[in-house]
Amino acid sequence: MGMFCHFGMNTFTANEWGKGDDSPEIFNPTDFDARQWADIAKKAGCKYLMLTAKHHDGFCLWQTETTDYSVKSSPWRGGKGDVVRECAEACREYGIKFGVYLSPWDRHEPCYNDPALYDEYYSRQLTELLTGYGDIYEVWFDGAGSEGRKYDWHKWLSIVHRYQPNAMVFNMGIPTIRWVGNEVGLAPYPCWNTAEAARVSMFTDDMTTWLPETSNWVPVECDVPIRNQKWFWHAGEEDCIRPLEELIRIYYHSIGHGANLLINLAPDNTGKIPQCDADRLLEMTEKMKRRFCCPLFEGTGQGTSVTWDLPGETRFNHLILMEDISQGERVKGYQLKALTHDGWKTIIGDGIAIGHKKIDRFDTVTATKLLFECTACDAEPLLRSVRAYYVEDRS
Repeated sequence: MGMFCHFGMNTFTANEWGKGDDSPEIFNPTDFDARQWADIAKKAGCKYLMLTAKHHDGFCLWQTETTDYSVKSSPWRGGKGDVVRECAEACREYGIKFGVYLSPWDRHEPCYNDPALYDEYYSRQLTELLTGYGDIYEVWFDGAGSEGRKYDWHKWLSIVHRYQPNAMVFNMGIPTIRWVGNEVGLAPYPCWNTAEAARVSMFTDDMTTWLPETSNWVPVECDVPIRNQKWFWHAGEEDCIRPLEELIRIYYHSIGHGANLLINLAPDNTGKIPQCDADRLLEMTEKMKRRFCCPLFEGTGQGTSVTWDLPGETRFNHLILMEDISQGERVKGYQLKALTHDGWKTIIGDGIAIGHKKIDRFDTVTATKLLFECTACDAEPLLRSVRAYYVEDRS
């Protein structure tokens, strides 16, 4: 799981998509604190934090040499501030990874209308971000606004590969991770890690045209704002915060389907994440930690039919299965059965994908043995982990 932070000019204008014509004078967070963002991410168990270094309005949150439309033209920190730097340093301090969102679409920059000039302009921005802020975990290329536009992806990706060869690349060019295709955090089932294309954006059904060098192993990332349909902070809209029950459903349908979950908490115009948003995220993650911190049984297995002895009569209603994906996804169909007082009972009869992780829920059973039967596979199944849990509150 990762945490997204949409922050920028829109935070001060109540827009979701700025036009790039707002004055830098309005960017002036009064109590900016990237350490607070990183602290929330760490407490929630997030492994990485993504920052909108430049959204579609073209306003840059770092001391760029490419344009004056940036924090250096704002009153914040006397024009000397650098949101990207403070965020990167906070992430290092809290031991989480840092990623940058750099919108290809730029509604402010005049040279956007000249593809060759803009490709070079964007290359310089990308180089600044990938050389000046330490290790970058993921580079987020948003397709929104760029539908039908052809960029020089070979040039841009050569910069990523040169300066941040270990960075994940989101959905464009030569991606290593793909978009799930919606903004509600829900992965389909089955959700295979292999793919040849993904949706470009919310505003078209067109699929991306990835470069031929792209691996066909492109796992899914599910992005979702904690405030329904609100990526940036808006005053007085606390009622948009998703209820706990919805966040739990999102968890089961993203992480529980083997995908990454990237959940957005937008800092407000003071430069801090509102406490109500943080509390809701931590409420969800603490609940899931309690559910899955102490397995009643844990095992591994190899083969198309594997039986495990449970520790006596074991009462459970959740199983978490994980394949050894270093050898690929092998399972294409499976069943799970439990040996009860009444004999073998099928608890999952229609499993398909496992991959990195599959969380299965079912009616509570009390059993002494567990049986995995593979009904379809590409090669011998290698189960890295099988864990059983009992969850009292299943809401």
